[in-house]
This record gives sequence, structure tokens and C-alpha cells, in this order.
Amino acid sequence: RLLVGRPVPSLAAAMAGAPVLLPEEEAGGPFSGFGISCACISAGNVGVVQQFGRFAGYMEPGINLYCPCIQSVSQVSLAVRQIECTTECKTKDNATMTCRTAVQYRINKAKVRQAVFEIDNPEAQIRAAVDNVVRSSIPNLDLEEAFSNKDSLRNEILSNVQMAMKEYGYTITNVLVTDLSPDRALLQAMNAQLAARRQREAAIEQGEAQKVLQVKAAEADADAKYLSGQGMARMRTAIADGFKDSMKSMSEGGLTPQEAMHMMITTQYLDTLKDFANNPNHSSIMVP
Repeated sequence: RLLVGRPVPSLAAAMAGAPVLLPEEEAGGPFSGFGISCACISAGNVGVVQQFGRFAGYMEPGINLYCPCIQSVSQVSLAVRQIECTTECKTKDNATMTCRTAVQYRINKAKVRQAVFEIDNPEAQIRAAVDNVVRSSIPNLDLEEAFSNKDSLRNEILSNVQMAMKEYGYTITNVLVTDLSPDRALLQAMNAQLAARRQREAAIEQGEAQKVLQVKAAEADADAKYLSGQGMARMRTAIADGFKDSMKSMSEGGLTPQEAMHMMITTQYLDTLKDFANNPNHSSIMVP
């Protein structure tokens, strides 16, 4: 590799593509140079270059030159990845539950050397950090508080895991608490308790509805009887007025009060016989 403004050990070394490591390359900067072979780096990846086993920088996506005799190139993805973490723990009220979280992370290109060479199993490190936070936070909360404080739990996991993985070149982009599941027996008991509470509330509402119906029916019956009484009183008043007018007319016609009364009774008797005769059911017998 030819370095402008920088001396090289020899022309043969430069022609062979042997690089001279610069300070930024030692810190994990981009790699550039001449060589006899091409390396094609895919988009979303970087090519980690090692010279005699030593980190020499990274290649950007595209065509890059390197010397395969003394250098090796391996692609490392910079895409966001996700792992699922499952943690079993107990709440403050001794309820066993399972917390499931999804951690989204990616490699920081500026720290690709630490991400590739200074940590062996990053997913195991992330899972351990998540387990540590969950098992130190959930035991301080009751079961209901654990469900209502999912956001605070998520923020605590995010900040702690970010701090733990930052020095190794990993950026934690997001953490999602996807599920908080109590033990199956406890979940069944909670559902039974909730169902009993709902049934009690339904029974109370049904009793109130029946009470309203009975009150309204009683009010309707009272109103009906009141109106019926008013109608009966008016009917009797009308009958009395009719009798009075009839008696007055008969007295003016020369009949005594006893004769007028006898005539009215006879008239009503004949009207009653007529009603019995016209009865379509023919189920009554009139005995004189």
C-alpha cells in the first residue's frame, strides 16, 4: 500500500501490499490499501481485516483490495438483530411468574474491533444482563404492580444492558417486555376470582333492574287504580244525576215517588232480562 506523506519500510513491501498500520487503524478505523485480490463487502456489512492475525481495520461495503497471503477479511453484519430472553422470578407476594423480553441490538461500526475480538458470546452476555435486572426488580413489586410497571421495568432493562454492552461495541437500540405470565395455577385462580367478581357485579345489576321493574309496576298499578276509582266515581255521579232527573220528570207526570221507584226497578229488571237473552255464550240461567 502506498501512503502519501508517510514512509514505508521498502518498495517491495509496498508493491506486495503490506500495510503500515496508522493510529486510526489500530483504534478500529477504515482500512484502505492496494493488493492482488478483491474482497466484495455486502451492503449492511463491514469487512474486518486481519494482518498476521492482528486487527488492521475494517472495509466499507463495495470492492476492496487486499493481500491474501498476509491478510484475511471476514464480513460482520451491522444490521439490527433481536434475541428473546425468558426469565423466571418471584414477585414480592411470592407469585411465580415468567418475564419474556425482546432485545434489539447492533454492532457499533466505530467499535467493531471490540465487538469481534473482545467478546465471545454477546447474546449470552445480553441474556445475563437482562436476567440480572429482572430478578432484582420484580421481587420488589407485587403481582399487580409488576403488570402496571412494565414501562419502568423496560426502561431499567434498557439502561442497564446498554451500559453493560457499550464497552464491547454493541448498541442496544430497544427493549420490549413482550409478556408477563404468572404460574398456570395462579393464573387460573386469578381468572376464577375475576369471574366471581364479574358475576357478583352482574347479580347486583340484575337485582337493581328487578327492583326498578317492581317499583315501576307498583306505581303503574297505583295509577291505574286511582284512575279507575275516578272513573267509577264519575260513573256513579252520572247514574245518580240520571235517577234524579228521572224522578223529577216522573213527579211532574203525576206519579208518586213510590210509583216512580217501582217503574224504574221494573225497567232495570227488563233490561237485565234482555242482556241475558242476548248473551252469546248461553251459559247463564235466569230464575224469576
